[in-house]
Amino acid sequence: MAVSISVGLLLLILAVVVLRHGRMKVSHAVICGLLGFYLASTSVAPTIHNGMNATADIVSGIHP
Repeated sequence: MAVSISVGLLLLILAVVVLRHGRMKVSHAVICGLLGFYLASTSVAPTIHNGMNATADIVSGIHP
């Protein structure tokens, strides 16, 4: 059974876990979020999107 999950949701869960364990401060999370919004509005956004899609395709093709 395949489970599809958004990369954004996965990163949000990871950020919450890291914040709860005290390894990341709220200010660091805000800066990372702002960087993400900044990168999404630049010309490099399609390249990042294509790279993430290629990585997801590779990972989904791995069978144990």
